[in-house]
Amino acid sequence: MTTLDIDTVHAFLLVAELQGFTRAAEALGTTQAAISMKLQRLETVLGKRLVERSPRAVRLTADGSAFLPHARALIEAHDRALSGETPARQQLTLGISDHAAGPELVPLLERLHAMASRLALAVTIGFSRTMLDAYDAGDFDAVIVRQEGSRRGGEKLAEDQFGWFATKRFVWPRGDALPLATLAPPCGVRALAVRALDKAGIDWNESFVGGGVTAVTAAALAGLAVAPLARRIAPAGLIDVGPSHKLPRLGASKVMLHSKISDPAKLAALRTLAATFRSVAATA
Repeated sequence: MTTLDIDTVHAFLLVAELQGFTRAAEALGTTQAAISMKLQRLETVLGKRLVERSPRAVRLTADGSAFLPHARALIEAHDRALSGETPARQQLTLGISDHAAGPELVPLLERLHAMASRLALAVTIGFSRTMLDAYDAGDFDAVIVRQEGSRRGGEKLAEDQFGWFATKRFVWPRGDALPLATLAPPCGVRALAVRALDKAGIDWNESFVGGGVTAVTAAALAGLAVAPLARRIAPAGLIDVGPSHKLPRLGASKVMLHSKISDPAKLAALRTLAATFRSVAATA
């Protein structure tokens, strides 16, 4: 009797969701070669080619697409069997810095749900410092934040370049203070921008203080002010006006993942999260 190996099916699901062997290997904490061997074993058992491999992309074949919902159902049934018929639903608590939660957030949630549908998600957005303090107090399983001061440890997910973003129609009259749109203190990006302007001897005023990055970018899109933002999260419609207005360079900042998870289900979800963030950030 032919049987399916759960590990090989799980590897197939990760390759399908993350669209790559390298990302799937990173999510499982193994090697690309190991993932490839698992896929080959699964294809041999099924007698079908599930994945088309090329130097640029990994795509599911027609047979792979047809097998995908069955693979998800099998993994979910396996997880239910391990946990019992009526398992207590686990919750993954995650804190994310407002200035780090960019275009990755939607695919992060999509893939976390696809890979761990029985895992409830609780996501809080806020200042990096606030998220780290809550994490240290045990309020979060993991946090994705901007690197804070001299704090060590954590896993680097991305490195963002910052700029001064405004609409094309933005006008800064000669002699006026530079109008800024920022988050309120203790926002680290605000502090970075203010230090750079003070060091360059450029007068500024806060024309808009937002409760979140969405509000800050809305103010910039409305033409009210210039917003210091990471290029990765700056929405369409905003351009970096720093060079044209001779504003000081803001440099770069690392996005870090801090975690203290040991539970296997949560850990697998977190590895998927890290791999997805890196993948989307690299193409943003």
